[in-house]
Amino acid sequence: MSKFNTKKIMPRYSVFAILMTLLAIAVMVKMLYIMTAKHDYWMQVANLVKKDSVSIKPIRGNILSCNGQLMASSLPEFKMFMDFKALHESKTDTLWTQKLDSICLGLHEIFEGMSAEEFKNHLEEGREKQSSHWPVWKKRVDYNKLCEVRELPVFDRPFNYEKTTPECIIRASFKSGFHIEEYNSRQRPYGSLAGRTVGTMYGAIDSARFGLELSYDSILRGTNGIIHRRKVLNKFLNIMDTPPIDGADIETTIDVSMQDLAERAVIDELKLINGNVGVAIVMEVATGDIKAIVNMEKCTIGEEVVYRELKNHAVSDLLEPGSVFKTASILVTLDDNMCDTTKRVETGSGIWPMYGRNMKDHNWTHGGYGTLTLPQTLHFSSNIGVSRIVDEYYHNRPEKFVEGIYRTGLADDLHIPLVGSSPAKIRMPRKDKTGRHWANWSNTALPWMSIGYETQIPPITTLTFYNAIANNGRMMQPRFVKRVVKNGEVLMEFPPVVLREHIAKETTIKTMQTILEQVVSKGLGRKAGSPLFKVAGKTGTAQIWTASGKTTSYLLSFAGFFPAEAPRYSCIVCIQKSGLPASGGGMSGVVFHHIAEGIMAQNLKQDVEDAHDSTSILIPDVKNGNMLAADYVLSHLGISYTTEWHPTNTAPTAVWGRAENRQNKKVALIQQPHYTMSQIPDVTGMGARDAVYLIEKRGVRVKLIGRGKVIKQSLQPGQAVKRGESCVLTLSI
Repeated sequence: MSKFNTKKIMPRYSVFAILMTLLAIAVMVKMLYIMTAKHDYWMQVANLVKKDSVSIKPIRGNILSCNGQLMASSLPEFKMFMDFKALHESKTDTLWTQKLDSICLGLHEIFEGMSAEEFKNHLEEGREKQSSHWPVWKKRVDYNKLCEVRELPVFDRPFNYEKTTPECIIRASFKSGFHIEEYNSRQRPYGSLAGRTVGTMYGAIDSARFGLELSYDSILRGTNGIIHRRKVLNKFLNIMDTPPIDGADIETTIDVSMQDLAERAVIDELKLINGNVGVAIVMEVATGDIKAIVNMEKCTIGEEVVYRELKNHAVSDLLEPGSVFKTASILVTLDDNMCDTTKRVETGSGIWPMYGRNMKDHNWTHGGYGTLTLPQTLHFSSNIGVSRIVDEYYHNRPEKFVEGIYRTGLADDLHIPLVGSSPAKIRMPRKDKTGRHWANWSNTALPWMSIGYETQIPPITTLTFYNAIANNGRMMQPRFVKRVVKNGEVLMEFPPVVLREHIAKETTIKTMQTILEQVVSKGLGRKAGSPLFKVAGKTGTAQIWTASGKTTSYLLSFAGFFPAEAPRYSCIVCIQKSGLPASGGGMSGVVFHHIAEGIMAQNLKQDVEDAHDSTSILIPDVKNGNMLAADYVLSHLGISYTTEWHPTNTAPTAVWGRAENRQNKKVALIQQPHYTMSQIPDVTGMGARDAVYLIEKRGVRVKLIGRGKVIKQSLQPGQAVKRGESCVLTLSI
């Protein structure tokens, strides 16, 4: 007989099975309820403990000068916020109320833009609104300021770094409610230096605006990374999915010292002549490297006139260049073998009729230049001379002249890596449909084009042409960036690019180099020259015409290179000003002079022995001070000496000795006043270290004002020492 009692067991089993089935049904119903009716609620809960696919921005690459100096770099900046809901939840309200006055006073000392009372009203407003993201200070702050704020009461409690939108702030992790958002801020250590060329960023959206920042944005920006966040043991962890790739650095051709020199020279001249716009570009002849590029424009702030970079005029201004174009006209004429330097042209009294219009020289009110040789037409920038020569040979075939201008590279697209740059616009003559008449040309077009009108050429293109002359006919592309580097490794090189091997025959280039040097040594470009080295170049003065056909504005230019015998740098200076007087040589030439001399002085390297005068007798000047130090110095200089002491009981006297150099028989005089330990010594002329030593060893305290050598002491030399008194020493700086 079986011990299994079916009648007793089966009812129990049935009840258990029914209960499990009901439980399973309940679980399924609850699951369906959560998946449907409670879906949104639980998704919000999930968002509190996790966040997927959070984008992490990389560190933007640096922009460096040619010497590796930082011109633009990314540094962290922070915005500070209070979460008053978290403050309430963490039961820190009482502490906040007690410390609010101290917090506001501390904020006022850190940020002087608001008083302590204003800070208090501002923070109380946020607390009343129970804001979870109330700004403590509306502007971004650097890390040092953040550290100062973190030392204030309440704010010094643990907090989170947040780099997310306010909606993603997780209050549960705050103990004080204080939290921050971090940003990458673009900083320029040299301020506005080469600002339009280096470029800048839109701070709010982290986007490049212009300049090299924009042109090389893809290299500098890097690649975003991705993380996801998870709450583990009541703490949130950032788990990296794809690490960000930081941007690479770009090394530019800009030389900080040359840029600063050029900017100061341009601004000084603009202030002197009340100019509107000033442009200066310095290019290295052999490579085409842009060492400095200046774009200053007059701005009025209230009643104050200042000069700032608002637009990159150097690469974007399409203006008639004026007389600096005459060099190209004469170059083409010589290169086409139309004439040579013995060519003579009559300019009359300074006014010459040309196809119904009068061509004038700048000195027409003084009788003109009369008969000039071809070089003299450039020496004196004769409009009549240049236009008559060009018109004589090209009047019936103006397209041949323009083809020659194209051959010089003046119409080439230089592919400048700056937004807003534009190639020159030089019109090519063309016939109408009949082939017998010019469609876009007139009899006066060629004469006026030859002297720099009826063309539009940006300053950088004109400089590239003059640089080619300095470079024996080889035209180099202007280079702004030399290489891309990252972590010391060169990722990309941008070598110098030759646009044209020859813009003219070698003999033509040599002739033009000589003529341009004579423009400065004999002609109107004298103010651009230097007594220390030779300069070659050409002046230019052009009227800037308005749409109404009237003008009171002028474009003043000087383009050239230095030193003329072995050119290293080329430079162009363009100034726009209103009204007379207006002189390319007398105004732009002066700026060129200052830039050229400054650059050559920076590059000057001499042996220290060159400063030695073998005919002079060297007498080292041994100042009053520590005799042991004097002995050490003279011994290492190979100078022997003897010292004689002549003490007196009435007044301090000089104690001196004679020193003799063993080789050159030169002498040194050592002079040391003698004071007893009960007298205040004379320390005038001493360094701070010696002066303090001599006075304090007599028991007198010393207070220093300034730096350098002692020029004044409050206690008179020779007076009796009084223990505990103080002596104030005033130093020279």
